[in-house]
Amino acid sequence: MANGFADNGTSRACPFGRCDGGGWILGEDDMAHKCDCLEPRLSKARSSGMNSVIPRRYRGVSFDRPPVTEIDAVVVNAVRDWIDSMDRNLDEGHGLWLMGDTGTGKTTLAMLVSKETLKRGHSVAIFSLPKLLARIRATFDAQMGEESYAEFFERLCDIDLLHIDDLGAEKQTEWVLEQLYALINERYEREKPIVVTTNLDHVQLEAQIGERTVSRLVEICGEALPLMGEDARLKPRLRNE
Repeated sequence: MANGFADNGTSRACPFGRCDGGGWILGEDDMAHKCDCLEPRLSKARSSGMNSVIPRRYRGVSFDRPPVTEIDAVVVNAVRDWIDSMDRNLDEGHGLWLMGDTGTGKTTLAMLVSKETLKRGHSVAIFSLPKLLARIRATFDAQMGEESYAEFFERLCDIDLLHIDDLGAEKQTEWVLEQLYALINERYEREKPIVVTTNLDHVQLEAQIGERTVSRLVEICGEALPLMGEDARLKPRLRNE
C-alpha cells in the first residue's frame, strides 16, 4: 500500500492454528482474547517501510567470534547484559550509547543488539544519521498517497527499538537540531529505547546536537559505553606494510 505497510500484520493464517488469522480468539466467556500470533504480527507491521535489515557485513556477528571477541570485554559484557534483559529494557525504554574512536567496534555491537532484537520478534529501525535525515527530508516532497512527514515520524517514535549510527556525523543546522530534538524527546516521553553510536564524547556531542538533546539521550541510554583504541580496519594493512 502507498503508506508503506504491506498489510495490517493480521491477514495471514495463524501460525499456531488457534485463530482464524485475525489475531483474536473468542473465549468461552464470549470475550475476545489476543492470540499468541497477534503481537509478532503487529510488531512486523510497525516496522514495515522501515530499514530493519541487518547489513550483510554484520549478519554473522556473534559474541563468540571475532571481531566481538576482540572488543573491550567490559563494553561487550554491558551489551550482553542489555540483550539478556531485552524484554525489560524495551518495556522500560532503556537503550545503549556506544561512544569512541573509529574502528573500535561500536557499530558491530549495535548491530548485534539490533540483530538479537529482531530475532526475538521485536520491531527495529536501523539508520545512519545522514541517511535518516535524508529520509526525513524526502517526506517533505511526498506526493498524494505517499508517506508524509507525520506518518514517518510516528513510525520512528513507535518502533520498538531505534538504532542510529554515526550520531554527530551530520552538518549542524537549525533544521537538523530541531529534527533530532523532536525525535529523541518524543521517544524519551514514550519510554522507547534508542541504540546510538558516535565518535564524539559527551562534551563534543552537546556542542554538535545540543545540551537538551544529549540530556534526554542520557536519560534513555545512561552514560556512554567508551570504546577507545586503534582502528581495527587498518590493522591488516599495517601488518602488510
